[in-house]
Amino acid sequence: MKKYLMTGFMCVMSYCVMAQEPVKVKGPDGLLEVQIEENNGSPVYTVWYNGKNFLNPSPLGLKTSIGNFADSLSFTSHSVRLVEETYEMDRGKFSRIHYKANELTCKFVNAAGDTLHTIFRVSDHDVAFSYRVTAADDKTKLKVFSEATGFDLPDHSTTFITPQALPMTGWQNTKPSYEEEYTYDEPVGTPSKNGVGYTFPALFKVGEEGWVLISETGVDSRYVGARLGEGTEDGLYPLKFPQPGENNGIGETYAAMGLPAQTAWRTITVGESLKPIVESTVAFDVVKPHYQPSIDYETGRATWSWIVWQDLSINYEDQLRFIDLAAELEFEFVLIDNWWDRNIGRDHIEELVDYAASKDVGVILWYNSNGWWNNAPQTPQDRMNTAPARMKEMAWLQSIGVKGLKVDFFGGDKQQTIELYEDILTDANKYGLTINFHGSTLPRGWQRMYPNFVTSEAVLASENLIFNQEHADKHAFNATILPFTRNAVGAMDFAPVFFNKRLSKDNSSGNIRKTTDAFEVATSVLYFSPIQHFGMTPNNLEEQPEHVLNFIKEVPTTWDETAFIDGYPGKHVVMARRKSEKWFVVAVNGERKEKELTVTLPMLANREVNYIFDKEDRSAGIRKVKLNDNGEVRLKLQSEGGAVLY
Repeated sequence: MKKYLMTGFMCVMSYCVMAQEPVKVKGPDGLLEVQIEENNGSPVYTVWYNGKNFLNPSPLGLKTSIGNFADSLSFTSHSVRLVEETYEMDRGKFSRIHYKANELTCKFVNAAGDTLHTIFRVSDHDVAFSYRVTAADDKTKLKVFSEATGFDLPDHSTTFITPQALPMTGWQNTKPSYEEEYTYDEPVGTPSKNGVGYTFPALFKVGEEGWVLISETGVDSRYVGARLGEGTEDGLYPLKFPQPGENNGIGETYAAMGLPAQTAWRTITVGESLKPIVESTVAFDVVKPHYQPSIDYETGRATWSWIVWQDLSINYEDQLRFIDLAAELEFEFVLIDNWWDRNIGRDHIEELVDYAASKDVGVILWYNSNGWWNNAPQTPQDRMNTAPARMKEMAWLQSIGVKGLKVDFFGGDKQQTIELYEDILTDANKYGLTINFHGSTLPRGWQRMYPNFVTSEAVLASENLIFNQEHADKHAFNATILPFTRNAVGAMDFAPVFFNKRLSKDNSSGNIRKTTDAFEVATSVLYFSPIQHFGMTPNNLEEQPEHVLNFIKEVPTTWDETAFIDGYPGKHVVMARRKSEKWFVVAVNGERKEKELTVTLPMLANREVNYIFDKEDRSAGIRKVKLNDNGEVRLKLQSEGGAVLY
């Protein structure tokens, strides 16, 4: 074989061969390895880490309008290059990321002479792969009807994954919206709740070998959002496109693109522990910004009356109270939720925006995405679903000083729906507005792709604590799953920190909160969202001690560094995040029993720090603790309790 070396920002080494021998590529440290080969005309890939098998030979390929790229292919050549980039994110779990990966591209040609390029990027713990299709003649358009892509886990693996919802189900036909409960250590191949597979991200425990997190990134208006199909008994999960009934049946399930065409990236994060899962940035490493920000967008904390006080709080007087609460807590925003146009009115909204600005608080307003794809009645409606209405509304919002929008109720992953997300983001950037999506799909790399995207739901979020006592009972348990799954791949608007003992306006009725106050404080750091909506209410100012309120006043929502310390899904999580020179370390107990943890925090070694802990009455106490030279500290957590070191 001949080798060619190019120098510069990207170093490229090319190998051109006609033989059909397996080709391999390793990550920079040599531990993560991917092998590509042709198996009777079909491309397959295998993944190892540190000599251990994490994915068995798994299928690759596409079925398209110009031909079948899943079988009857001829392997013609491959090339390898080094991809290296340092980039910054102002709304991430890391602010400065150095990405280094070896990229393997294999070419497979079909009978018509058209080429499928399988592109694999392998870093130390992440695999990302995508397909590129080029035509041999002057063809200019492509439909991707389906993918042959699959993920074949070792058959002793177990799952932590959420089932895909059936279309047009749930409240007012608003599903799928990525709001289902996780499986817990189920054997691979266990049939899903609804029989239509599972959503991304998908976490698998591969016996004693380690962990695999599978997801996708780089999905924009040129593709569809995918999912995992039903798994086989021996662990093969096929990739599936949207269901026909999604989005009220509007739009096709395939992806349509111009040629040459490239698909979204599928990502596989591998680790012998959960640390690489929590700290992965692969969702952002392989994508680029789609446009430049029109302004310097702000992030921060927000008060939100609706989450505890619900619909009846969407009135002028209650919104004044929550603006005052935001100002008292030194928060950056207040969110005014559904029905504001009907219950408050546009003129009074302008007054509230002015009043909030006088308190140095920005206003975020709720909108219904709906045109005709579900029955959700909340207004404002029909303002976000067409370009003329959207731009007119956004021009008004900009003129009165609104800072951002929360847009709700989408219900699908078809290309037409993904295009609506992108159109809302792109138009909002023209008017200097941030966007938060609810009732929505998973954000697939969007924090880097769209500079005014700040967060999205796509999780069984905290509103369910208010809706159902069963969810309140499971809050601590679920909190110890999300850092390894949903929040590992992108910003998650769960909406944390509830201090009312009863989750209602009067604090004497409604569902009972089971977690300790220190647990609730810890979730402000545990959950990552550049705009973090808090479940606090005005009465908490009188009920909570000064040290709790002081912490809430200073806790950041974006981070320079994130470090996983200890934990296991459903058991407990200890996590550290850094902003500038300050470290914030939190621990939460997902179990209904007291627990003592001894953890090592090298970033706090030989330092005296504040320690917020569980008191016997389940309120949050504080004291100073001095860590030893190794940074070792013992944490005592009550049942469903928590701790904070800072």
